[in-house]
Amino acid sequence: MSTVPPTVIDTMRQVGALLQTGDFRGAHERLQTIVEQHPDYAEALRLLGGVRLAMGDKDGAETLLRRAVAADPGWAPSLATLGELLLNSGRQAEALPLLQRAAQRLPHAALLLARHYNDHQRPTEALAIVAPLCSAGQASADLVTQHIAALAALGRLGEAVTFYRKLAEASPNNPATAHALAIALAAASQHAEAERTTQHALAQGHKSAAVYFTHANSLIALSDFERAEASLRECLRQEPRHIDAHNHLARLVWMRTGDSAQTTAALDQSLQIFQGDEALLAAKAAILQGVGDVRGAYTCLATLTSRAQATPALLVRAGLAALEFDPATALTLAERATQLSPAATAPRNLLAAALLGVGDARRALEHCEALLSAAPDDQYLIALQTTAWRLLGDARYDTWCDYTQLVRPYLLQAPSSWPDLASFLTDLKRSLERLHQTHDHPLLFQSLRHGTETTGDLTREQDPVIQALFQAFDTPIRDYLAYIGEGIDPLRRRNRGNYQYNGGWSVRLRSSGYHANHVHPRGWISSAFYVDLPDGMTHATSQDGCLAFGEPSMATTPALHAQHVVRPEPGRLVLFPSYVWHGTVPFHSEQTRLTVAFDVVPERQG
Repeated sequence: MSTVPPTVIDTMRQVGALLQTGDFRGAHERLQTIVEQHPDYAEALRLLGGVRLAMGDKDGAETLLRRAVAADPGWAPSLATLGELLLNSGRQAEALPLLQRAAQRLPHAALLLARHYNDHQRPTEALAIVAPLCSAGQASADLVTQHIAALAALGRLGEAVTFYRKLAEASPNNPATAHALAIALAAASQHAEAERTTQHALAQGHKSAAVYFTHANSLIALSDFERAEASLRECLRQEPRHIDAHNHLARLVWMRTGDSAQTTAALDQSLQIFQGDEALLAAKAAILQGVGDVRGAYTCLATLTSRAQATPALLVRAGLAALEFDPATALTLAERATQLSPAATAPRNLLAAALLGVGDARRALEHCEALLSAAPDDQYLIALQTTAWRLLGDARYDTWCDYTQLVRPYLLQAPSSWPDLASFLTDLKRSLERLHQTHDHPLLFQSLRHGTETTGDLTREQDPVIQALFQAFDTPIRDYLAYIGEGIDPLRRRNRGNYQYNGGWSVRLRSSGYHANHVHPRGWISSAFYVDLPDGMTHATSQDGCLAFGEPSMATTPALHAQHVVRPEPGRLVLFPSYVWHGTVPFHSEQTRLTVAFDVVPERQG
């Protein structure tokens, strides 16, 4: 690469300032001039490619980035930027070698790789990338998060806490190691200590957006929503495009207000600064869909998706909204996204669901089978597959969705510290309602309507009543495993007689409340446990408040309806495969309906 004159260096500094303010056109003009004068200047080519990408010219961006790599094959930023573009386009085979070369010298490339490996259930490879970088104690919060996620996926979460605790103890005045410890503690649901640890980092002057975000996460888990909201707002003041912070803040504002305008206000403020930012608009669309405004969610993205250069991620986000009211439009968006990223899974997931919506079950099944070959335990894909079978009259549906055999009710035995089940349920109701009383509106992005859901993982609650509940679930779970036995279907082939919890929560529904039909994508066996019901629901003649199985969440052609119903009863636990569609029939009462639910997965080995 030829020597770059000082005047060009000055211009590059001006470009950096323009990019910081989002002035892509001004940056593009200056970079174009530099590249014309210095066609082998790799960094100018890289930045110009990045600007072209931000302006929607993906093909032009790729051409420039390939020129940058050719001009200086060892320049890690060019390798990483091209690798990221290819990865986001679903071209993993081309992207990964570039990122692997860059990861040796550039933490951002290592982060992209680790996130990809974790997202694709390859934690061992993620760990190999990030562990050496995190050992020094100076890794970014994002790298630390991926390190901990990899260890957690390998069943080594305790090791993560021990590792970061030692780093923090070795450098007690280092706020970065304190923050890393807080991330590990939060992942292990040790939220009280995580909150104290982030508070310590903040007191030491480590007041970054990342620390405020970690602090807010622990405060949310501790139900300290007012302080959590303040921390999230400070995070967004420093980093207005922090998508996860926007999502968390939206959840809190919605729980507090139930008002969609207030819920998206912070996003709208950021969009005034970063007009047309696709990630912010996609986040807003997801939130609008979460509050039930699917048409508003689609409209939010309609102008962007009408452009020929719309990204696959944006097309999928709009398609998910359209799926709920116009499967044909969802299909068009899914086909466009798939053409742009043939190897990416999200467009093909949407494509399969949209095909069911327009009545093309055979094509939907082809896509499901291809996707399941790479992710055989994805419960959502199994649900789409069985739905296609049902539409086609395939006998396999009746085997995999044999509700009379696979949906099993149990009457829970009272834990030994209580004289009977009724007294235990009374104490359990009291414990659960303490967790519900802090908010009045449902969580975003959940299946319930007209009710509230707890925010922490109940399986890790320290309340002795709740601990006793999950201990009491052991007997029916083991009975269920013994009952279903082993086999080749998605439920039985994972059965080795052992399990571990994969999250637990409680739902309190009010009058007109219900669960929209859904499945649990990362589960194996799911559940519903009835704690307290409105008077008369147990013996009612209608199906109000009942647990219904078989009706998909998306529209299908022809329409499919529920095929099996279980009536609730206080103390009744219902176990069923996570891939079966299930929901709650709406009910009307002045009294609430209080339940607990959990997922279990096969126990990790090693």
